[in-house]
Amino acid sequence: MRSAGQRGADRAGGKRRARARGGADLPPRGPVMAACAFRRSIAAQLSKVLDLPPENLIKSISAVPVSKKRHVADFQLSIASVLEKHSGDCLAQDLQLQAQKLAEKLKCDAVVSEISTGPGTVNFTINRELLAKTVLQQVLKDGSEYGIKSELFSLVPRQKAVIEFSSPNIAKKFHIGHLRSTIIGNFIANLKVALGHEVTRINYLGDWGMQFGLLGVGFQQFGDKEKLKSSPLQHLFEVYVQINKAAEDENIKKLAADFFRKLEEHDEQTLSLWKQFRGFSIEEYIRIYKRLGVHFDEYSGESFYQEKSQEVLRMLEDKGLLQKTIKGTGVVDLSEKKDLSLYSTVMRSDGTSLYITRDLAAAIDRMNKHSCDTMIYVTDKSQNSHFQHLFQILKLMGYDWAERCQHVSFGLVQGMKTRRGEVIFLEDVLDEVRSRMLQNMASAKTTKEVEDPMETAEKVGLAALIIQDFRGLLSSDYQFSWDRALQSRGDTGVFLQYTHARLHSLEQMHGNEQLTDVNASCLQEPDAISVLQHLLRYDEVLYRSSQDLQPKHIVSYLLTLCHLAAVAHKTLPVKGSAPELAQARLSLFRAARSVLASGMKLLGITPVTRM
Repeated sequence: MRSAGQRGADRAGGKRRARARGGADLPPRGPVMAACAFRRSIAAQLSKVLDLPPENLIKSISAVPVSKKRHVADFQLSIASVLEKHSGDCLAQDLQLQAQKLAEKLKCDAVVSEISTGPGTVNFTINRELLAKTVLQQVLKDGSEYGIKSELFSLVPRQKAVIEFSSPNIAKKFHIGHLRSTIIGNFIANLKVALGHEVTRINYLGDWGMQFGLLGVGFQQFGDKEKLKSSPLQHLFEVYVQINKAAEDENIKKLAADFFRKLEEHDEQTLSLWKQFRGFSIEEYIRIYKRLGVHFDEYSGESFYQEKSQEVLRMLEDKGLLQKTIKGTGVVDLSEKKDLSLYSTVMRSDGTSLYITRDLAAAIDRMNKHSCDTMIYVTDKSQNSHFQHLFQILKLMGYDWAERCQHVSFGLVQGMKTRRGEVIFLEDVLDEVRSRMLQNMASAKTTKEVEDPMETAEKVGLAALIIQDFRGLLSSDYQFSWDRALQSRGDTGVFLQYTHARLHSLEQMHGNEQLTDVNASCLQEPDAISVLQHLLRYDEVLYRSSQDLQPKHIVSYLLTLCHLAAVAHKTLPVKGSAPELAQARLSLFRAARSVLASGMKLLGITPVTRM
């Protein structure tokens, strides 16, 4: 078992890496989606003027973020991005002048109704009727696949990805530190699956190591078999706290080392106790993962690699990489000058394995088993050097695929307190967020009667936790605030859920019928155009998140979508409008809700339909 800080075992912080190897190119993804059709049309005209292949221009043409100033164009071409690639002295030129010169050579057509220039950009406004018709048709036709069929992904090879995340220590209650690893890993897996990659989700349990020797000794001294049956992890936590107080005692240290050595030697009595602890732990974890809406394809653990880690040590020795210190420990020299100024310890003096040794064995085993293109470890940033060492040793061993391993690290959450004080356990946080949401729902005037208030409060509460966590860069620490997280207005998960429920009830109110032959050309109001322009950008946002694995791009996009939908809901009434206009507006709100639901699911949030 290991401490979150060490990550010597516990991936509580969450850890794991990724690598990328070839894979076949993706086949065309059916009909070209809205934004792609427009980009392609603009690129076709630009290619003639610039004498460049249209495909070289596609990624330089981006959708323009919606502005409160209104009347913004739909797409823009950055002059710098085109010139950088094709002219060495482009930065010395006046980009504004270049933009104007280029704009003068372009013409409006059936797709583009207006061409203008900005600071270093040429801007394109799409024919408004065509914009409304194309976007609505595409969103309603593609449903949850809208944005994913974009040609932005056409050259991205399909890959096999192994993602290791969550990874708590067995015999310890699910620590709040594991929440970030769990929801971040789940998001990355969801996104990759949505984009057509083959993903294996691994929970690598901290179920081996010297820490476990300490717990074993603790249970022998303070354990109670009845308490172990009735409340296993709470009791083991109490035992662990007690034995840790005595851990400085040399005699206790020796007993812990003896206990762990017996485990490595498969002593029957010691192994039996370990199996009980592991079984109880996994049962409790599965129950909590269910609450989080998270699943795993594989439960693995350090214990699985205890024998394979001995093979790794033999391999290191055969390759001349294993050096013995005066104390008898085994190290690998990672320094450039080979002067041991930087090294990694891979073996204790008694020959037993360490956390990194077992990680080496696990990486090699997974690559052999899954032949994956990318291995991603999701853990807190305190493990950055651990993974640098891990990947470096794999390279020294001759495994070129180590280049394709990736550590997605994240910062710490501060200020997570329940009403009872400083919080340690995730379950306490989940209970607290549910109870606070129930209270808020009970006191809100707009709350509808829901069939299962507890379940709704749980889903909305989890959305609140996820959005507060995902709003910034993953590597940043952040200060948690209950009040901020649970606000129903503003940029929160509660606001996303509220907007989704509101749009869903609007659809139900108007019959929920299939919308056919919608006359989208009715949608010319600025608030309708703003929603359409925003929907147009969704594929770019997905692409950006797929490149850097940061959920904040999707979060920011969905929050803006909710704000735009809220304004449109006020200014574009469905009820009381002429039938043709009502149908068009209803289809606009349905499209917004569909994209909102898809984005929320990628983030690990289950959209609610009433609250």
